[in-house]
Amino acid sequence: MLSLVSEEIELYAEHHTRPEPEPLQNLMALTYENMECPQMLTGRLEGRMLKLLVQLVQPKLVVEVGTFTGYSALSMAEGLPEDGKLITCDNDPKAQAAAQSAFDASPYGHKIALRRGNAIDTIRNIEDPIDFSFIDADKVMYLEYYETLLAKTRPGGVILLDNMFQSGRVLHPEDQNAKAIHQLNEVICKDDRVENVLLTVRDGVQFVRKRG
Repeated sequence: MLSLVSEEIELYAEHHTRPEPEPLQNLMALTYENMECPQMLTGRLEGRMLKLLVQLVQPKLVVEVGTFTGYSALSMAEGLPEDGKLITCDNDPKAQAAAQSAFDASPYGHKIALRRGNAIDTIRNIEDPIDFSFIDADKVMYLEYYETLLAKTRPGGVILLDNMFQSGRVLHPEDQNAKAIHQLNEVICKDDRVENVLLTVRDGVQFVRKRG
């Protein structure tokens, strides 16, 4: 992933953000050792932001689309109230195994339920209102994930969407992923059902709040 911020500024931001717990640091190291495309990992800046936002929202139910090795799910679970629940969806067996191992070893893992298979089906089968969501999966599917989650989100609930700059390719979208993400950015900023701000965190994060 091409950084849109200079390496010096990125390092400065990391050094001035409270470090993640040691188990998350170890999970990051294992991810880079064992997984293809380890840059998909959320990382310290975004992970600590997720934890802080969850602490602010105090959700009862969080839904994540795209588990990878579990770093973002554990970051959010760390901020969840003790009676909170996080459902995370992924269909990559290797990533699922790595994530479940990390969840089993974590003091926050009991808050997390890993769902295998089609995320859309999982979301549609959720009966309780969703308070907070994080989307970081197949970019071409983002619009469908967004619409399905928004329908299940309570008024005042929050949806975060990752990789909304596509390493800058949204400025002149040519490939399938960049076109899909640019289209969704256009949809969100005109969507009367929500308020939003597109944050320049890492590869772009859409911060969306469902109107009451």
